[in-house]
Amino acid sequence: MTSTPDAPEHDGSDLAELREEIDALKAIPHEEIVNPLPKNLEDREPEAEPTDAIGSERWDDTEPRRSGS
Repeated sequence: MTSTPDAPEHDGSDLAELREEIDALKAIPHEEIVNPLPKNLEDREPEAEPTDAIGSERWDDTEPRRSGS
């Protein structure tokens, strides 16, 4: 890089801050950058609950019968 009296040679001292910002951005997964999930939506996401396996229900006559219409 050439320097002129109006623009002295750059010593790179201000690049450390920029490097920190670049490193922080590199730490974010690609999918999060391309398709971010809003934090408030992530907090409201329901928790999965265990369920019975398909076909394990008992269909015997334990439920009360409905009266006619």
